[in-house]
Amino acid sequence: MAKLRHSRLHSKKWSTIKLVFSMLFMLSFVLLILLGLGIFSLPVSTDDSTPKDLPATYRRMAAERRDGDGLGKRGEQWTEIVSWEPRAFVYHNFLSKEECEYLISLAKPHMTKSTVVDSKTGKSKDSRVRTSSGMFLSRGQDKIIRTIEKRISEFTFIPVENGEGLQILHYEIGQKYEPHFDYFLDEFNTKNGGQRTATLLMYLSDVEEGGETIFPSAKANSSSVPWWDELSECGKKGLSLKPKRGNALFFWSTRPDASLDPSSLHGSCPVIIGNKWSATKWMHLGEYKAR
Repeated sequence: MAKLRHSRLHSKKWSTIKLVFSMLFMLSFVLLILLGLGIFSLPVSTDDSTPKDLPATYRRMAAERRDGDGLGKRGEQWTEIVSWEPRAFVYHNFLSKEECEYLISLAKPHMTKSTVVDSKTGKSKDSRVRTSSGMFLSRGQDKIIRTIEKRISEFTFIPVENGEGLQILHYEIGQKYEPHFDYFLDEFNTKNGGQRTATLLMYLSDVEEGGETIFPSAKANSSSVPWWDELSECGKKGLSLKPKRGNALFFWSTRPDASLDPSSLHGSCPVIIGNKWSATKWMHLGEYKAR
């Protein structure tokens, strides 16, 4: 009889242990779901931890992309879909005011007339279709450049080593860049890193009038954009975006299957009032060896 009572007690104790473990397992499972959805977060003490009062929205906020060692503070960061043919998106407040000014200050002493790439030799040559001035910064040139390039890689999901050095461009009144493709149609220019697959165009200044980036072959209702009435005559000839300091336009020159996308034809409308400063990052399918 005593043995039977002991057996029942042992069975009851074992059932209690299993119940406790089951509850702990369920609690852990629920906690993992909450963490994955961003509803709950574990306290982490780091120097670059983000403010706890930021709203939990789908937008890319400062809580999702830390500024790291970047200069200044950026405003609310979010992504806007511009077009699906070509695939084009705007990253709002991608750069801070201080970062824009820093890039301009680095470039100013070294600006020369902009050129285009010769498809036969791969060397730069003068062209009337591009009347701006510009210069190249070396990839990873300094801490600020490395921070910006890391940010570009995080937003585009393209490795830093696949990108060329930043090109800083300056357009004065009347200066422009006729519609063109960023991809290459020759084998020479694809030897290093393969085809240019995507471009990130960062606006370093506002432009009072003109200077829009235009996609004349975009498969979109260009007149439906909210800023239509603010566009110049050139800007109304296709899907266009007005430059806004700190914003970045990201677009693909290739389709998801890596084939060339003719709808990525784009250009820069003439500046009518003001000055336009921008920074371009071209990215390749493979690793691009800096020259």
